[in-house]
Parts: sequence; C-alpha cells; structure tokens
Amino acid sequence: MNTPLADRIRPQSLDDIVGQKHLLGANKPLRKIIESGEIPNLIFYGPSGVGKTTLATYIAKRTNRTLKKLNGTTASTSDIKEVVSELNTFSGMNGILLYLDEIQYFNKKQQQVLLEYIENGSITLIASTTENPYFYVYNAILSRSTVFEFKPVPPEEIERAVQRAAEIISEEQEVEVDFPASCRKKIAHGCGGDVRKAMNAVELAILVADEVDGVKKVSEESVAELVQKSAVRYDKEGDEHYDIISAYQKSMRGSDSNAALHYLARLLEAGDLPSACRRLMVCACEDVGLAYPQLIPIVKSCVDIAQAVGLPEARIPLADAVIMVCNAPKSNSAYMGINRAAQDLKAGNYGPVPRQLQNMHYDGEDNNNKGQFYNYPHDYPNHYVNQQYLPDIIRDRVYYEYGDNKNEQAYKNYWDKIKNR
Repeated sequence: MNTPLADRIRPQSLDDIVGQKHLLGANKPLRKIIESGEIPNLIFYGPSGVGKTTLATYIAKRTNRTLKKLNGTTASTSDIKEVVSELNTFSGMNGILLYLDEIQYFNKKQQQVLLEYIENGSITLIASTTENPYFYVYNAILSRSTVFEFKPVPPEEIERAVQRAAEIISEEQEVEVDFPASCRKKIAHGCGGDVRKAMNAVELAILVADEVDGVKKVSEESVAELVQKSAVRYDKEGDEHYDIISAYQKSMRGSDSNAALHYLARLLEAGDLPSACRRLMVCACEDVGLAYPQLIPIVKSCVDIAQAVGLPEARIPLADAVIMVCNAPKSNSAYMGINRAAQDLKAGNYGPVPRQLQNMHYDGEDNNNKGQFYNYPHDYPNHYVNQQYLPDIIRDRVYYEYGDNKNEQAYKNYWDKIKNR
C-alpha cells in the first residue's frame, strides 16, 4: 500500500477520532457545530499529527461537500481561483470545503484573495496552522472564522489508535500480528502526542517483525529502536520554543526545581543549548538578583563550562546552576528599578545633568557663578555626602526599593544609619 497508514485508518465517526475530547466530546461546541451540518469558516490550531486534517476530511464527508486541499507552503493565488472555479461544476454542486494546511505561510496578499471568496460564501474554509493564528493570520480572516485549539493526544488515546492500526495491517496483509501491550504502550508514550508518528512506528514495527508459524511477532527490542528518541515537540522558530523557555524561566522564578529541570531537559534534548544558557543567566540576574548577587558569577561560570564541554555533558553544570537558582532567595528589585527608570525616559521625564555632576573643565565669561560645586564623597565620614544626583525635574524620583530579603535589608539598615534616616 502506497497510501500512508495514517490515511488508511481515517475514522468513520467522531467517536473514532482519538484525542481532542475537549473539542469533540459530548455536548462540546465543535461537535455540535459538526453535527448540525452548518459549518462556518474554521481555523484549527495545534501541533502536527493530532487530527486536524483527519477532522477536516471527516467534516467534508459528513456534510457531503467536495474537499479540496491546499498547502500554504506551495499554493498560490491561482490555486485558490482554480478551486473556486469548480463551484459551478458537478463536483462543486453541494459546496466546496477548502482545507488550507499551514495557512501561516500565506502572505497578506494571498490571504486577502482568500478572504474575497470566504466573505461571499463561495467556499467554506478550514485552515490549519501549527503557529498561533492571532500572530500569523490576517485579522479579516480571523474575524470571519472560529478558532479551535488542538492539543497533543494523550498516550492512552494513542494506544487505542495503535491497536486499531495493527488490526488493519493484519487484515490487509492477511497475516496474524502479535503486537504485545508493552509494545503498544512504548509507541504511545514515545511519539510525543503525534498520532501520525505513532502510525509510522506501528507500520515499521510490523514490517521488521519476524514471522513465526504464520504469525508476525513484534518485539520490544525493535520497537525500542524505532522510538528510541522521544518525539519532544520543539521548533526553534515556532510557539513551542517560546512556551518552553517561558516555562523554564517561570519554573526557576517559582523555585520549582523539578519543573525547571524538566524544561531544561526539553531544551537540551532539542539541542537548544543557547536558549538554555541565556534564560538561565537572565533568571539569575532578574529573579535572584540582589537577594543573592554572589550567584550571578557562579551561574556564569556554569554556563561557560557548559559551552566549553558541549552536549551532552553540558547538562551537568546547567543542572547545578538551575537548582541553585531555584533554591536561592528571590528579589526583582533591581529589575523593577531599571524598568521604572526606562519608563521615565520613554515618557520624556529627564533633564540636564546637574551641574555638580557634569564633566566641567571651563566656565564661560558669561557665567557669574563659576565652579562645579561637586562634593567628593570620600572626603566625608563614611564616604557619603548628601547632594543632588538626579536632574531637577525628577530630583525626588525613587526607582529602586529595597527587597525584603536578608541581603537587601542589610544594605538598607547600613545606609539608613549613615544617611541619618
């Protein structure tokens, strides 16, 4: 069979579709829409291999519409017009459902051409994308469509599809297939929620299985080789990249060592050492900060070691640093302080540098008050003297506020005493 197994086992009912119970379960909105037969323009958003194409195919079949498929990476505006041209033919008499895969690759002009036809009802559009549609899809199309998010399929659901796939191959090849539950479970857990990947693994596992007494016996060893590297979902150019690094830093900020190590492992499994190092250093400065400033050079040293040794050993110093960041006291006082200062600049709240701080070498003849009047702090007790440092218009502005951690409170007590507060 040249047709991929994933296509040969397309479900015949909504209940046959694995996963997406939040969309297709009883009384869920998308299920009700499909069962009504009145299909609006839809956008399916989610990772590959989770049923977007499968559901679009089912919808076309259930509503007796002609299904036309285009891919945003290769289709042109002429392809869209060719689809529309079939409306007045026999094949388009019940309406055309256009399934546009990877719509995010359509440029604005192409999406505007598409808009013309969905706006006048010539075609019903079901577009799919692995990227966030609110970033990549033209607003006018979004406003005329309903977005549904698809999620990775849980292993227990994939295991059901694996069993069905094995049965179909057995029927097609007219041979008994012995597919142990342990093998089904390993494939289901090793495909990263991607049903298509699981189907490919099933097909290959049966292909390489030894036939004994008319029975093809799938072995755990062969399955282990086929799924030896878990399909961690990660695309350095996509949403998943930003989701993982966001979860990575937020887990460190939240002092959850287990979660932080999990996301670190996902970054490193995908080979993204630069992101793992960069976010770790940012977190040390932004989230630990002045509560334990000694940690910043320690983290930098761990990052230097990781970059020197490379993967896979880089995981060791990075794990050390991640756990230290998680367990360190936290303060974002410096981060908030610089943000407040930057906001003042953006708002135009700044003025000339006070005279006593300027780099003064010469007073013009027109200046009747010659001199810089700078007080050198080291000439005074405790190396401190009260003088104005901020520009006049913001002379009383407070950007930095002491954190409530032991370290910053020690700073505060020291300077409160010296400044006679």
